[in-house]
Amino acid sequence: MKKFFGEFKEFIAKGNVMDLAIGMVIGSTFTKIVNSMVNDILMPLVSLLTGKTNFANMFIALDGNDYMTLAEAQEAGATVIAYGNLIELIINFILTALFLFIIVKALNKLRSMKEKEEEAK
Repeated sequence: MKKFFGEFKEFIAKGNVMDLAIGMVIGSTFTKIVNSMVNDILMPLVSLLTGKTNFANMFIALDGNDYMTLAEAQEAGATVIAYGNLIELIINFILTALFLFIIVKALNKLRSMKEKEEEAK
């Protein structure tokens, strides 16, 4: 048992595991930032441009009844095709990819500028 815990301690102490742990923490925080940018800033602009459409409430009730909201249909136990959620997720994905592209492009430009400075020295 001591050998097992000794190996485990050595495994945890290795730099790769610590780098991975730090990367995971930074990654989860960055994910929250990107999600906030998309959901709190970009999606409202998309909704404004599309006539204040609430994509989450776009659905088809398969029981033939009319419901004002998706939540109302689900409360009534109706089976629904919630296609608005899919549209919202696709838009979310595209905006997230665009936001990440812009960030990576900016970081690459900064890296390029730094390399040019080092070459000049």
